[in-house]
Amino acid sequence: MTKQSRIIVQITAVALFFVFWKAYVSGLNVSSLVLPPPEHVFTALVNLFVSGEVWYHLYITLLECVGGFAIAVVVGVTTGMALGRSETLDVVFKPFVIALQVTPKVALIPLFIIWFGFGLESKIIVSAVLAFFPVFSNTYLGARSVDRGLVELFEVGNASRSRRFTKLILPSSMPYILTGMEMAIVLAIIGAVVAEFMAGSRGLGYLALIKQQQLQVDGLFAVVIVLALIGFVLYFVVGSLRKFLIPWHESANRQAI
Repeated sequence: MTKQSRIIVQITAVALFFVFWKAYVSGLNVSSLVLPPPEHVFTALVNLFVSGEVWYHLYITLLECVGGFAIAVVVGVTTGMALGRSETLDVVFKPFVIALQVTPKVALIPLFIIWFGFGLESKIIVSAVLAFFPVFSNTYLGARSVDRGLVELFEVGNASRSRRFTKLILPSSMPYILTGMEMAIVLAIIGAVVAEFMAGSRGLGYLALIKQQQLQVDGLFAVVIVLALIGFVLYFVVGSLRKFLIPWHESANRQAI
């Protein structure tokens, strides 16, 4: 399927979704408090931006999720590489990583709020914790999946450890790392918004909660659409990194969306 045909199909699918939404609401006479018609949501979305109500909250949520994502990438890649390439570190620290991974992250949010307060710090930490494990897991898998024959070839050539890492291990692991980053950016947004729901006084999660309490369902839908747009853009940006970081890999030629 060509790029143009992909775009046409996607636009058509979105248009049909809104047509079905409008037909469902009008045909069944659904209350606006349950499901507002799409034109009301669109009007509320425009009002969010025109009135300036959304901009500050948008900035806060972006700051939280991008900050958490950045921390998750740095820590996740570092620990994934360390455990993936060192049997000793893998044996010692893997049980702790698994124990933290299987723990429901939402249950940890109250602890993070107690430790880091109600400000940005706790939201960034929650975002980072949720985003950490896809990056770590994929980096670990990539580090363990380096071709053994190539490793032996570098060893026979007496390549230094730093050269083996920069020329073989890191490039071989990069497709796995980028896959983890694509999953992590979505979880980073979820973490920031959930933390705002539970203990926020600003951000899009807090704004959505206010709209719910005020029974402004169209405004609530508008905030959800803004969150979806943020996720779409950030996912596309992270997915596009493949063309710059691993242009030689076959996954760099696939569409990000």
